[in-house]
This record gives sequence, structure tokens and C-alpha cells, in this order.
Amino acid sequence: MSRYGSSEAAVAGRTSAETFAHAQAVIPGGVNSPVRAFGAVGGTPPFIASASGPYVTDVDGHEYVDLVGSWGPALLGHAHPEVVEAVQAAAARGLGFGAPTVTEVDLVDEIRSRVPAAEMVRLVSTGTEATMTALRLARAHTGRDLVVKFAGCYHGHVDALLASAGSGVATLALPDSAGVSTAVAAETIVLPYNDVDAVAEAFATHGDRIAAVITEAAPANMGVVPPGPGFNAELRRLTAEHGALLIQDEVLTGFRVGFSGWWGLEGLREGWAADLFTFGKVIGGGLPVAAVGGRRDVMRHLAPVGPVYQAGTLSGNPVATAAGLTTLRLADSSVYARIDQTAATLRTELSRVLADESVPHSVQWAGSLFSTMFGPEAATHGVRDYAAVQATESWRYAPFHRALLEAGVYAPPSPFEAWFVSAAHDDAAVDRILSALPAAARAAAAATPPA
Repeated sequence: MSRYGSSEAAVAGRTSAETFAHAQAVIPGGVNSPVRAFGAVGGTPPFIASASGPYVTDVDGHEYVDLVGSWGPALLGHAHPEVVEAVQAAAARGLGFGAPTVTEVDLVDEIRSRVPAAEMVRLVSTGTEATMTALRLARAHTGRDLVVKFAGCYHGHVDALLASAGSGVATLALPDSAGVSTAVAAETIVLPYNDVDAVAEAFATHGDRIAAVITEAAPANMGVVPPGPGFNAELRRLTAEHGALLIQDEVLTGFRVGFSGWWGLEGLREGWAADLFTFGKVIGGGLPVAAVGGRRDVMRHLAPVGPVYQAGTLSGNPVATAAGLTTLRLADSSVYARIDQTAATLRTELSRVLADESVPHSVQWAGSLFSTMFGPEAATHGVRDYAAVQATESWRYAPFHRALLEAGVYAPPSPFEAWFVSAAHDDAAVDRILSALPAAARAAAAATPPA
């Protein structure tokens, strides 16, 4: 097996295979988040020992160019020196106080400066917490119960939002989750993505009962499926017309696809904003921080000034907020320009090598996020919704992924996840990826559907 790297970072006596075998006996599936188990691509997941810049190194000493980026937060690359320094300084002052700190206020101010429509912001620890809180706020503000979501959009493991979710749920072929009650599921209306007429019909039928429409600003958990022109703006119009709130989930896109997230690429230019936003990933710089923000009158429903209860012992943790604040302050226009250029280079070459091997495909993208959909329908029409995603030739992805891994490139272990690049992906890292793509394309071409 030919892989890049050395054994300097290897953890003595703890191979990935041995660790995974032990983990499966003590952790459900051997992992603490389902996609990490490599169920969609097969094989043993590398157990990561360290990371630096655009590279990760596993406990076996194999180094990979990383295209996962901690699922988005590693905007600047792994272990950026200034972020690490900020974390070390914060940790030296104390790991947590259960009391307010200046850093959490500074992080909120940084978020608000980038997305002024987030007039007030509450910090939490996870994206799931953020979307859960946003739904609770929407119901409290409107006095209504129903929520509209879109098939294939993933908003964390909130009970009401796991219906027809993407990401790991799609990978595991579980359209819903056991343990979600019928009563909770009945409060969610699931519609096809990019279908304005379906949204209008839902409001015509249930308009006085719909509290909110929640959508990924640019979906990237069923693979990347960008919103059609005007789709999000029409959601804004319909929700406002019917007295419902629009919740834009930017846990993934927020400050990843641009200085002001997807809203900066679309809403800011078009003159509209959601009522509530959820953020995560990049705002923690790799540590657990997420947020819900939006209109002041809606946000003031939160305790202690309002009747909507939300609390968290680790919310606004001083070490995590130091990492997020430093990351955002370093993420200037040059960072986003570098990431956009790198993503464009990889998209172009990925499409070229697949075409050279006559693999039908569509390389889908939204800002710097991209993923590959295999199959003739994807190649001919592109992919606009979850039904089209489910019709793709996703079975081509496992051998494609294995070939990349063999060549020292760590791509997302699921066909339904976005690829992430960072500002640390220099020419050497990009060249390594480009060199790995032809063999991966050949593997995809040789793949056969499951019996």
C-alpha cells in the first residue's frame, strides 16, 4: 500500500485497525459520529493522531492531504499557529468558569459585524443546539406549531428535523430515526428542495399553522445541491407574507463560503435577510461553538429576558470562543480568495479526469463547497433535489474514495458530504490531490452496481 508520510507521528502499539476493533466493543459502531465509521466506503477508518496545515496523520504514521477539514471548521488549515497560541493562552487562564467572559462578547460582535441581520446572538455548543433553539424561538414568536423543512437538508439530530435528512442519515439509508415520536414527526412538513410551488401550496393549505421554514442556506449534506436562482428569496417572500419565520441554517456555510457566509453571497446583495440564522463549525475554529442569531424582537424571547428557556454549561466556553474569534479575525478577503481559487482548480480537474474515463457525473458546487454526483441523469440535468440525489450512482464513490486514500488523499467518507479546502492548501498539497485524481477516476469507471 503506497501512501505518503512517515512514522514520526505514529502512536506506538496503536494501529488504526487495532484501535477500531477495540472501539467497536466499547463505542456504538466504534465511532462518536456515524459517518466516521466508513460504512459508505468500506475499510478501516484511519484514526488521526495529528494534523497540521492541509495534512492529517494517522496513528499508523500515514500522512494524507485532508479534504474533510473537520467537516468545515479548518478554514485556515489545521493547527494554525495564531489559533493555537490563542487557545493556549485562554487555557492557561482557565478552561471554563460557568460565568460570562469578554471573549464570548467579542465573538458575538465579530459575527454581527459580518452578518448585521443577526441583531442579537446566543452562543451554544453545537449546531443541533442552535437549530433546536431556533425552532423553539419560532414557535414562541408565532404561536404556531408546524415547521417546513426540505428533504435532504440536515439540521442536526433534532427530533423534528430528522425526517428525510441527508448526511449520515442518507449514508446509512435511514430516512428517519428510531426514537422520534409520531407526534413530533407530525409537526414537520417535508417538501422537495428547490420547489417553490410546493412551498406555496403548503402555505395555501397550512399557512396559519406554520411557524417557520428552515433550510440550509446552500445544502451540502446530501452532497452539494445549490439553491436555484431566487429560491431563497422566494422563501423569504412567502414566509413574510404568511407571518412565518425564515430560518437559514448556516452551520456549514456560515463564514466558510465567504466573509458573511451564504447570506453575504445572496441575501446581502439582493436586499433581504432571514429572521433567524444558525451558525457553527468555523465560528469555533475547530472547538465546540455554535450560535443562533437574528431579529432582536425574536431573540428577546430567550431567557432571561423572555419565556423561551435555553441554557448550557459550556455555552460561550472561553477556550472555544478564543479559537473561533481568532479564526474569524484571520479570515480576511485573501483567505477566501485563496480557498475559492483552490476549489475551482480541483473542481475543474476532477470533472476533466472523470470525463476522460467516460464516467457520467456532475461536479456540483456552492461557493467553495463541492461534491461529485455520479450517473447519466446527474450528468445530463444536474441534481436539484433529494430525489435526484437518491437516483445517482453513489456505488461508484466507494472505490473512488479508496483510490484517493491509497494515494494519500483523505476525502469525505461518504458520497453525500461536501469537500472542503483551506487556505493552507498550498501548491504542493493541491498537486498531490491532482496526481491522485486519475487513478480515482479509473476506479469509479470500473465500479459495478451492487447485486
